[in-house]
Amino acid sequence: MSTLSSNRLSIVPATRNDLSLILALIKELAEYERLAHEVIATEEVLSETLFGEQPYAEVVLAYYDDEPVGYALYFHSFSTFLGRPGLYLEDLFVRPAVRGKGIGKALLAFVAHVASERKCGRLEWSVLNWNEPAIGFYKSLGAKPMDTWTVYRLTVEPLARLASQSNHRS
Repeated sequence: MSTLSSNRLSIVPATRNDLSLILALIKELAEYERLAHEVIATEEVLSETLFGEQPYAEVVLAYYDDEPVGYALYFHSFSTFLGRPGLYLEDLFVRPAVRGKGIGKALLAFVAHVASERKCGRLEWSVLNWNEPAIGFYKSLGAKPMDTWTVYRLTVEPLARLASQSNHRS
């Protein structure tokens, strides 16, 4: 994966050495989204899931004037209708003090470039309904809300309950 660099802004792939920064940024995003109580990730878990034998997601970090200011975390999805992979953007976060400098757009453009290089058919993400600044930003880039789809989620207990009903044994 390449990096993006200008005079003041650089976007670089994260490494295992960035775990404490990644976790700090995740916690800052959770605070902003009013979801800090849901963060249970640890550096150890992120080490395994992002940099272990089978990485499940990728992270790029944004630096502005050599200071860490944001990140994007994404992973592959797949569209059966397109017959192609996609990228799902799980997190896009820029620290409030440096918003409005094009850092979020640069992060999103970086991920879009990755998707294009990998011949992905789409790039998708979710945004909280109340987050009007983000919604306005995404719409300004040409993103369209998928109003006809509703996201469903199973978390720890219901996921385990359903999994226990499977006849599959590893």
